[in-house]
Amino acid sequence: MLILASASPSRRQMLQNVGLDFAIEPSGVDEDEVKLSLLGERATAQDIATTLAEMKALRVSTRRPGAFVIGADSTLACEGKHYDKPANLAAAREQLKALGGRTHELVSSVVVARNGVRLWHTTETGRLTMRPFTDAFLNAYLARAGEAVCASVGAYQLEGLGAHLFTRIEGDYFTVLGLPLLPLLAFLAEHGIGLEKTP
Repeated sequence: MLILASASPSRRQMLQNVGLDFAIEPSGVDEDEVKLSLLGERATAQDIATTLAEMKALRVSTRRPGAFVIGADSTLACEGKHYDKPANLAAAREQLKALGGRTHELVSSVVVARNGVRLWHTTETGRLTMRPFTDAFLNAYLARAGEAVCASVGAYQLEGLGAHLFTRIEGDYFTVLGLPLLPLLAFLAEHGIGLEKTP
């Protein structure tokens, strides 16, 4: 059995798009508390994403013996500051104003655990450059995108209207969406999970 330890719509959609059969079981990890603790220890974006992905996968794998459990996390950093999902549209506006005209890093980590043991992980980074934009543009973007921007770190979905925000993207597309999908599929295929056989 394959389980995604996340309620993320984009991660769910990516796994569905490649034909995997899986269950969804959010981990219940308090991400805000973990991030505060890690930032207090001056952890990097890579440290935060990897730690949270592992915690999610391990927590669910201890509840579901025998299952392969996927945990994932994405963390955004720009010029030394870390950003989370905005709490509301006002927070999204402030976040986008801070990121506009700058290059930020989006770090995505994925971990696979089974029976409370981490079997595999990888962490990848995308570099995204937002174009400078006017308040009028930002107002139009937020009006059309709506509350959906609050579901993603950075207040954008690259697969939708968020593409209008950028002048340059370096790195893997799936990583930017929140899941290093290609290395994950390679790992799963090694364990008989994929197109040939999906438990």
